Amino acid sequence: MKIRRFLSAVLLMCALASCGHTKSLTDSISDGCYPLPGAKVISPYKNNRGSHRHTGVDLKTKPNDPIYAVYDGVVTMSKNYYGYGKCIIIKHADGMETLYSHNSKNYVKEGDKVKCGQKIALTGRTGRATTEHLHFEVRKNGKAVNPMPLLEKLSKKTHIK
Repeated sequence: MKIRRFLSAVLLMCALASCGHTKSLTDSISDGCYPLPGAKVISPYKNNRGSHRHTGVDLKTKPNDPIYAVYDGVVTMSKNYYGYGKCIIIKHADGMETLYSHNSKNYVKEGDKVKCGQKIALTGRTGRATTEHLHFEVRKNGKAVNPMPLLEKLSKKTHIK
């Protein structure tokens, strides 16, 4: 009886640990790099934009600056995508995805494996963009989450390759 209770408790702890409820976004992947070194946030997460809420942050630099993959992963989309313009989505560990949009040029294609710090695109103003910038989103299990804690953590690192 004691063994059965012990095993049940162990299984419950394993299930909770594997579902991600015990980890924060910044703990889910141990190492990474900033997507656009030297960039400044010009539009924060969830800033109201007319009829929709902003599901990422906008990082401003100059035209055609290199954009880097935040973590290792697999490209699940690299194409022109509605208001996002030229857009890249990369699937990472623990159900995390990063989205990079308004690019002037995409260097990766769907199915490519990318490494942290790999150049994946150049900044632009494709789609619904009024100036050159990077629109950066983080999604966890398909839902947009605030990317600022992650960006703040990564801003202290430079692992560009």
